Formats: sequence, structure tokens, C-alpha cells
Amino acid sequence: MKEIKLKGEYITLGQLLKLNGIVYSGGETKEFLLNNQIMVNDELENRRGRKLYINDVIKVNNLIFKIV
Repeated sequence: MKEIKLKGEYITLGQLLKLNGIVYSGGETKEFLLNNQIMVNDELENRRGRKLYINDVIKVNNLIFKIV
């Protein structure tokens, strides 16, 4: 599990994907979300603008991230 430290109140799902090198642009993020299963706190998520807060757990393919 990789911990992501917040610098502000929240980070969006799209920003998290870009920050970790999973995607490189907003357009790529849209395509990635259509073709991959993303879970936020064990709920299916497909919005790149989804706000992620402290203690949220995100599962992307075989990667797990926790917002701290």
C-alpha cells in the first residue's frame, strides 16, 4: 500500500492517477477510467473529479493507495 500525503483538503482521482504515473493527461485519464476498475473505499468509481480525502483507500488494478 502506497501512502499519498495531502497538501490541501483533498486530491482528485485524476490527480492521483497522474501523480503516480498511471496516466499522463486528462484525456488519458478518461479512457483509463472507462477500461479499468477503480475502487474507492470498496465502491466502484469512474469519475476523474472524485474528491479523495484523508483515510480514503483507492484500488487501481493491483495497486492500493491510502490518503494520509
